[in-house]
Amino acid sequence: MIGRIRGRLVEKQPSLLLVDVQGVGYEIEVPFTTSFALSEINQDIILHTHLVVREDAQLLYGFSAVKDRDLFRLLIKINGVGPKLALTILSGLDSTQLARCVRDDDSATLVKLPGVGKKTAERLLIELRDKLKDWGLPDHDLLAGEESAPAKSASSVIEEAESALIALGYKPQEATKAVNAVKVDGLSSEELIRLALKGMVRGN
Repeated sequence: MIGRIRGRLVEKQPSLLLVDVQGVGYEIEVPFTTSFALSEINQDIILHTHLVVREDAQLLYGFSAVKDRDLFRLLIKINGVGPKLALTILSGLDSTQLARCVRDDDSATLVKLPGVGKKTAERLLIELRDKLKDWGLPDHDLLAGEESAPAKSASSVIEEAESALIALGYKPQEATKAVNAVKVDGLSSEELIRLALKGMVRGN
């Protein structure tokens, strides 16, 4: 099992990273929350990882915090929740927000995530309740201190945000509507994605 990676961040997309470790490039799938928290390109990073071995592939998943990886491992043990859906859940909700949903028995928030139906949401709440009982809910933003990305054109920022949401599983019309609802001049694509996700999860 590969449990930790330290290397130089070579490429960065909202859900996929390429990390150079002594000349070997590792493709690592990450939730949006981890991607937003990372340094810029060509900086050294540390990721806590989980390796999934299948007959047709070896997939490496990475997280900026051990707590997030632990939650990912809890999620993929739940019937009907594979690594892809677990990443989707952790992209729409950080570990603290998910723990709060479980504590409050809030299935309404969970079903707004792509791929999470009513039955899956109820199963998540039931199976995570005891496991997250002592999780703790600190009052801080997981992404606090995130550095702003280099300035890009407004159209480029919007296109990147919409593409990221579509890759996460939202329909193009939903992605466009969500981005348009929160777009403000000066935001980076990552900030725009985060705001759009929050709006889609909370609803109106």
